Amino acid sequence: MFSRIMTRTSTAASSHPVEKLREALYAADAVVVGAGAGLSASAGLTYSGERFERYFGDFQAKYGIRDMYSGGFYPFDSLEEHWAWWSRQIMVNRYEKAPGPVYDDLLRLVQDRDYFVLTTNVDHQFQLAGFDKKRLFYTQGDYGLWQCAQPCHPETYDNEEIVRRMFTEQKDMRVPSELVPYCPKCGRPMTMNLRCDGTFVQDEGWYAAQRRYHDFLRRHKGARVLFLELGVGGNTPVIIKYPFWKMTYENQNATYACINQADAYVPQGIRKQAVCIAEDIGAVLNRLPTPQCGE
Repeated sequence: MFSRIMTRTSTAASSHPVEKLREALYAADAVVVGAGAGLSASAGLTYSGERFERYFGDFQAKYGIRDMYSGGFYPFDSLEEHWAWWSRQIMVNRYEKAPGPVYDDLLRLVQDRDYFVLTTNVDHQFQLAGFDKKRLFYTQGDYGLWQCAQPCHPETYDNEEIVRRMFTEQKDMRVPSELVPYCPKCGRPMTMNLRCDGTFVQDEGWYAAQRRYHDFLRRHKGARVLFLELGVGGNTPVIIKYPFWKMTYENQNATYACINQADAYVPQGIRKQAVCIAEDIGAVLNRLPTPQCGE
């Protein structure tokens, strides 16, 4: 379908990629946002550096852990220490709103359009910014949910109340033993509802969101659709990037747009329908004016 040749800068009619994106956004009958980790990073949810040291300096000093991502896989000696780590990671990335206005700017641009969001992010910053939760499909899980580690049944459980207690009541890098979560069905330890291996639970909420997403695509098949890819890297391209390319290729009325500082490229097969912007996502969104009525 696509040649191996990739184009990294926009070669569409407009000589200014941001202007081309503005035109595609305003002309679109529907917008499908595909969001990866780069979007949250642009909003300030960085997993290393000063922000990591601020919240996890004690873990870094004791274990040499250098970032939040790798720390999530560390084999801590006790569940009390495991949940001290994870309650901090959940709290600062899921229940606290991102410090930057990137998600707010994105909502400003799409809230009056017919939109849907497909994301591999697990921080639910879309909901914190005010996006309609019925227009969101979180494919890889949610920091706000737990599941049985086995898992013995296909259900997930909200963790906000306990996580907030873990965050405030932990001492010496340990949570109180009575706060350690166990499965209400089999008694095994609970774990995060994150797609890390074959034990990931896709509950009824996950399947309902998937159905809404597929229905959205079906209803807009052949229409002027803007596939807006934001901060998607190369770890899981089969979820957002490759499907967006394919759907653009199959719909001559569609436009594919990619904003990514490191991975802004497009296959030759959809070059004339695409715009790539190798800049910070937040800076680009901030430069786009809010669509006016009738546009």
